[in-house]
Amino acid sequence: MTTIYDEIREDHDKHRDLLNLLAETTGDSEERRDLWAAFYYDVKAHAAAEEETFYAKIMAKPDGQDDARHSVAEHKEMDDIMEELNTMGFDNPGWLTRFKTLKHDYEHHMEEEEEDIFSTAREVLSDDGDGSYAERFLDRKAKERELVDEKAEASLEE
Repeated sequence: MTTIYDEIREDHDKHRDLLNLLAETTGDSEERRDLWAAFYYDVKAHAAAEEETFYAKIMAKPDGQDDARHSVAEHKEMDDIMEELNTMGFDNPGWLTRFKTLKHDYEHHMEEEEEDIFSTAREVLSDDGDGSYAERFLDRKAKERELVDEKAEASLEE
């Protein structure tokens, strides 16, 4: 049975691959556009589902609040950079520079989750042996994937 930890780590592996591939692209190429779209939609859905099904549970426990708040704050910082990148042209020299900041920050975040947050979560939650957290995460991620554009538009209007 797959666990929430397995699902998050699997997403992280996919995101690392996409980050590395994106870093190798140049200009306003079809490859950069396709890779960015794949990364953007998956990370946005992943982060929202993670906050609702994983971090909300951790935050409900006093021993998990600090770690969960820290990670959710990092999500917001990375989301801001992703939205900034969406407003820039792919051929803008600043795009790759800003992307490299995102790449660095997100790689740090994933490492921190896997090495620190997972152990905190196992202490305050459970090992998810029955896969119920994983199932809720995957369901929520699928729903969030459909809402990415709608949420991005709403945040631009604010």
